[in-house]
Amino acid sequence: MNAPAQQTTLASMRQQPQQEQHTIVSMGFGNEQSFALMQRAAKLLSSSTLVPAAYRAWDEKKGENPNALANCVVSLNMAQRMGADPLMVMQNLYIVEGRPSWSSQWIIAAINGCGRFSPLRFDLKDLGSKEVEYEVTKWVNRERVTSKHKATVQNLECVAWAIEKETGARIDSPKVSVEMAVKEGWYGKSGSKWQTMPEVMLRYRTASFFGKLYAPELLMGLQSAEEMHDIIDINPDGTVASVTTESLRTAPREVRPAAAEVVQAEQPTISAAPAQAVDQETGEIKGNAPAANTGAPWEPSAEELAQIQDREMAEASGQPAPQTRTRRERATTGGME
Repeated sequence: MNAPAQQTTLASMRQQPQQEQHTIVSMGFGNEQSFALMQRAAKLLSSSTLVPAAYRAWDEKKGENPNALANCVVSLNMAQRMGADPLMVMQNLYIVEGRPSWSSQWIIAAINGCGRFSPLRFDLKDLGSKEVEYEVTKWVNRERVTSKHKATVQNLECVAWAIEKETGARIDSPKVSVEMAVKEGWYGKSGSKWQTMPEVMLRYRTASFFGKLYAPELLMGLQSAEEMHDIIDINPDGTVASVTTESLRTAPREVRPAAAEVVQAEQPTISAAPAQAVDQETGEIKGNAPAANTGAPWEPSAEELAQIQDREMAEASGQPAPQTRTRRERATTGGME
């Protein structure tokens, strides 16, 4: 006997558990859905007024920012790779001369929160007053000119350290001092904080060095914002003073006064004595040669013309040419025959 057909009723459908399958999509560049999701999140963040100006689609001072969406995508990618909050990354990632850099506060917070080390601590020592000699390099007439200077500073030295939880060993950063800041050129930069708050800058710099050595995956190869400010020059109006090969190539070259005087002094000595014409056959000097720009032909004197005619007649008749003494020979013998 055939089994009775099963009838599907509304009540039976309600009793069956609903099995829904949801595809989990994460932001990234792997596929079209991940990239579209990242763009949607970047567009949302670019319209917020809580993000820094580099990520806003519209700035009240500069107007429309065409790079806002792309900057947000880059920050989202960095946050995903680091496992950090996107807004925290955007608020602590600074753009200095087109290069991203971390704030020193974020570097310290990242080291303290990674779980591998104890909280970061700093040892600060006062080494007393010291006279430091440093060099200043400037571009003058497309040439590098280096000058030496001296400065007296209160030399402070700082070391950042922490305890590695896995081994229990103390890990120290390289030593950083005010003397190093002067020699590296950080101290004398326009608008530098090394002169007004050296203790804070020492802690920031040692923390950055500590992160580069023992936790480079946290910094992702980026420098701190303070380091970026120390390696570039700032003009009084706030613009970046940078020297490029194109600016050196197009800049007018000034002639030094000393070199100009030397050139002008040598010019009159080029033609000190007038050139003299010489007979190619007898070697006789026939007087000064005419100037090259006059174009006047050389004309022999009456005595020289007679000698030329006698020589031509003797050669035509096959007789030896008469021996004539040149004016140079007569001059050396005092005119005696």
